[in-house]
Amino acid sequence: MQNLNDRLAAYLNKVRDLENANAELERKIKEWYAKQRPAPEERDYSKYFKQIADLQAKILAAQVANASVVLQIDNARLAADDFKLKYENELMLRQSVETNINGLRRVLDELTLAKSDLESEVENLNSELAALKKNHEEEMKGHQSDSQGDVTVEMHAAPGINLLALLTKTREQYEKLAEENRRRAEEEFNQRSAELKQQISTGAEEVQSSKIMVSELRRTLQSLEIELQAQLAMKSSLESNLAETEGGYCSQLAELQGKISIIEEQLVELREQTEHQSDEYNQLLDIKSRLEQEIATYQRLLEGSGGSSQIPQTKHQSGSGYDPQEYSSGGRSSFSGSSGYDRGTGTGFSSKESARATGFRTIAEGLVDGRSVSTKRQECGWVASDLGRASVPDFAIIPEKDQL
Repeated sequence: MQNLNDRLAAYLNKVRDLENANAELERKIKEWYAKQRPAPEERDYSKYFKQIADLQAKILAAQVANASVVLQIDNARLAADDFKLKYENELMLRQSVETNINGLRRVLDELTLAKSDLESEVENLNSELAALKKNHEEEMKGHQSDSQGDVTVEMHAAPGINLLALLTKTREQYEKLAEENRRRAEEEFNQRSAELKQQISTGAEEVQSSKIMVSELRRTLQSLEIELQAQLAMKSSLESNLAETEGGYCSQLAELQGKISIIEEQLVELREQTEHQSDEYNQLLDIKSRLEQEIATYQRLLEGSGGSSQIPQTKHQSGSGYDPQEYSSGGRSSFSGSSGYDRGTGTGFSSKESARATGFRTIAEGLVDGRSVSTKRQECGWVASDLGRASVPDFAIIPEKDQL
């Protein structure tokens, strides 16, 4: 074990020396690269400052010109919107006037029909008047032809009808009737015209109010569209932020899951190591109990040998004496090595003949609290002529504790 410790120490020293040599070589390589690398040339950029200032001035002027062009475009757009609104107002007014004209044309057609009816009535009355005149003339001619005879008859008769007065009266009646019809038609026309004018004025007011309402609704619509575009842009930005956040959290979750899986694997490995150490601890407890039993057996054998036996001596090498409680002390102990019993050739004794027994040898090696423990029990031998007698037993328990 001491040889192994020496070899390990030599190996560690060699590793340390190699690491120092590697560090020294790396330092020399870096120094060589630093020396071989050409030094950067210092350049004078002052001649470019004027060009940069000119370009910045041009950029500023272009920005100002761009802003003025954008302002002109906005003004032209507003003027176009105003002209469009005026055009729509004029178009609506034209449509309302055309509607009124169509209504007045219908009224004019009705008045034309009424005029034609009145003209036909006047013609009928004129034809009746001509017929009455013709009948009157025929009657007058008949009376004249009758009055040209030789017979003269005198009689008292009622005065004749004055047809001229009757015709005059009839004409006056028809004229009054025509005047009354004309007056009624004119009154009806004026009434309908007034109603139409009132409807037109009311319609114009309604059209004006509708135009104002439409313009307000159009402005509201434009503001709502702008707000909608802003909300959509905000929605898209929030969705992109949500996607980025989800991606970040997914990556973090995957990383945490990986860490959890690694920790679970470490936990499983730790449990396996704990179980393995528990098994080894139980084995070491068993070895301890067996060693204690062997020590007790040796003590009984020594006590049974009496005064003729010599007290066995314990040899200590590089450490304190052997303590059975060292294997059951606090802390976790990890042992690796071999334990067993190597029996000699003479394992049994005869009651009649002497026999020489080489005993057995137990070796246990392991780690106790970070230290390597190697416990050796040397060959124990004695010469016995019978069971009740034993010569000087020669054995030694040598615990070795070598710290790595």
